[in-house]
Amino acid sequence: MTEHETSQRRRRRRRRVRLRRALLGSLVVGSLVLSLAGWVGFRGWQARTHLVNATGLAGALSAHLVSGDVDRAQRALAALQEQSRAARRATGDPGWRLGRQVPYAGANLSAVRQIAIAVDDLARQALPALVRVDLGGLLPHDGRLDLAGLGAISDELVEVDAAVQRTRAELAAVNGDRLLRQVRLALETLRGELDRLATMTSAAERAGRLLPPLLGADGPRRYLLVSQNLAELRATGGIFGAYAVIEANRGQVRMGAQGSGASIGMFTTPLKIPAEVRALWGELPGTYPADVNLSPHFPTAAALLREMYRRHSGESVDGVLAVDPVALSHLLAATGPVRVVGGVSLSAENAVRTLLGDTYQRVTDPAEQDAFFAAAAAAVFDVLFTRKIPPSGLVAALDRSVQERRLLFWSARPEEQRTFGDSRMAGTLPEQDTVPTVGVFLNDGSGAKLGYYLRQTADLVVGDCQSDRRRELRLRVIIRSTAPASGLSKSVLGLAMAGDPYTIRTLVSVYGPAGGAVLDAHLDGARTPVATGTERRRQVATVNVEVGPGESRTLEIALLTGPTDSGTAELWLTPTATPWTTHVVTASSCSQ
Repeated sequence: MTEHETSQRRRRRRRRVRLRRALLGSLVVGSLVLSLAGWVGFRGWQARTHLVNATGLAGALSAHLVSGDVDRAQRALAALQEQSRAARRATGDPGWRLGRQVPYAGANLSAVRQIAIAVDDLARQALPALVRVDLGGLLPHDGRLDLAGLGAISDELVEVDAAVQRTRAELAAVNGDRLLRQVRLALETLRGELDRLATMTSAAERAGRLLPPLLGADGPRRYLLVSQNLAELRATGGIFGAYAVIEANRGQVRMGAQGSGASIGMFTTPLKIPAEVRALWGELPGTYPADVNLSPHFPTAAALLREMYRRHSGESVDGVLAVDPVALSHLLAATGPVRVVGGVSLSAENAVRTLLGDTYQRVTDPAEQDAFFAAAAAAVFDVLFTRKIPPSGLVAALDRSVQERRLLFWSARPEEQRTFGDSRMAGTLPEQDTVPTVGVFLNDGSGAKLGYYLRQTADLVVGDCQSDRRRELRLRVIIRSTAPASGLSKSVLGLAMAGDPYTIRTLVSVYGPAGGAVLDAHLDGARTPVATGTERRRQVATVNVEVGPGESRTLEIALLTGPTDSGTAELWLTPTATPWTTHVVTASSCSQ
């Protein structure tokens, strides 16, 4: 054998050795990877199961807390803690930590780990105290609020809310776009339940701090309670019809003078109103009590009405509380039926129909109608403050009314008003958005009481990201009339400003996202005239929509958001006698 052949044979032998080593190494690494993947996959399946279970239990716990069922809430909490602890344990072993270093899959595993930690922290740190707190202590009993008892739970509410808000922020930071579908759905559902819980704990925490001074712990207080008449729509709900004065002193609450918005009269010298509101609505909000809430920004409306009442009566109030008949029906579900003037019994089932429909057919004199509405609102709230009612029912009714924006409050004291911030109860039109928000607000243009017969639908589609991180939004609003073609009383038909007394004229104002724009508008497929303006950094487009009995009209609006990474959007709608039907189609984040 030649030297050359010997050299070649050696080289081939070395290559075979290297190949065997490589194959052996690959086999070992592959085995380890497969083992790790199998282990992480198994633990991931466990974690997913525990998180899905925790999601359902969180929803049950939230429902039990709102309903006041402490025993079931405690059982739900115990089960939730077991599931959250198991999910945290399943995502915390060495195999999971190694898996988090793997590209793509690691990000997914890290996200699941964050979710498990957040859920477990919530279950162990915040929820036990929340279950212990008696939310009934935030409500008056026999006409009086126990201010001393309220102080005992206020500090605990602060800690509970801080823990809930912290966990909510941690979950909001988790990127769900690359998660497994089942885990992503669990995350989204859990976020929704946590949003609801955070709203409740935040409201309870504020109530714990604010109720003592609001109810006269430091001296007598007086508030104007107004009922929004949804039969004649305004942006915040309806015209401010009946009113009553609530007097509070050292926790004791009683009803004072009552009247109607019409009795306050008009002002020949209009009150001062914000320039943007004047550009949209002229001097109407500063002239007529029925028009103070043409703008959806409740603090503007409340401040105007307070000043109108002062000039009318010579007396000042410390704030304005607004409710509507639907909110009264929620309260009646807790209090039971209430008898008002004329022997009429109001219940959760008949309140809306009685107050917005039947009364106008039964009572023709406007003054008598106003007196009945004032007496009805006063009777419900008198029962609320004087009758012994299970706290759970009241908590649920108040929570629902706030969520639907049917219970609004404004304090004339700036330091108190700032505490409410941009909460739903404050009715504040925010100048900045967390996620793009589109407002659809309705104002009656008929001069009639036909709003009871309207039905509304709103669909919002989030479009693709643009180069400047803006998105186009497509809004479709359908307004339908269920009004009969004849047989309504003159007090319902009113001024018939649409010409035909049975045609409902509605001024639909669409408010674009903060920092965004309204691009164009079409009514039933044809471009339509639009009145434009701005309010609180939002472009506004107002369209006149007239709809006859049994008819419907479709309004389509194109909007542009401000710069955003969010693929979600929210709708803010005028509360109406019949709930809106809504649908929002979301998109992926602009950062993806």
